[in-house]
Amino acid sequence: MATIVSTLFTSLDGVVEIDPAWHFPYFDEHMGAAVMEDYRGVDVLLIGRVTYDSFAGAWPEREAAGGEDASYAAQLGDTRKVVVTRGTQDLGWRNAEPLRGDLVEAVTALAAEPGVGKILVPGSISVVRQLLAAGLLDELRLLVHPVAARKGERLFDEGEPIYPLRLLRSDIFPTGVVRLIYGPGEVPGSGTYETAIEHIPGSDES
Repeated sequence: MATIVSTLFTSLDGVVEIDPAWHFPYFDEHMGAAVMEDYRGVDVLLIGRVTYDSFAGAWPEREAAGGEDASYAAQLGDTRKVVVTRGTQDLGWRNAEPLRGDLVEAVTALAAEPGVGKILVPGSISVVRQLLAAGLLDELRLLVHPVAARKGERLFDEGEPIYPLRLLRSDIFPTGVVRLIYGPGEVPGSGTYETAIEHIPGSDES
């Protein structure tokens, strides 16, 4: 089975709907290297329709323009892109195909395809939520900006159950951005307030 990885930019208050005003001032070579690492070895990009339209509306033109980001744009164009969409129109970018049917079933089948070792989900908030709920996400990679956005869509919606996560790696960049990589985890035991106060310095242990 392929490894399914989500990569998201987020603010301190959990907003993952990117606003250029708080995102780009923090984008430096460290964040750029982290993004390139996320995309390294990717066999399939699994993209929600809104994120796909954003990508398709920018990267083909950047590839054609031949600027500094043309090689990265070409890499995105050459990568297989599976788009979660209800639309039937042509997606208009090479190597792009629609994901049909139930998302969980379709992604499970995609991850089992021969030759597919890594599936990356860039942005695509709704898709990430559904993968989390289904237990299909192997890694949640967050680039946490040191800013409270105060508006915009947040990754985690209200509901049950909780999503326990295990921290796999963390990095701190000079801008204050923190990179956090999580995998599925478990709640560490069944603690209560009574057990918690045993760990407070100076508490009565008698």
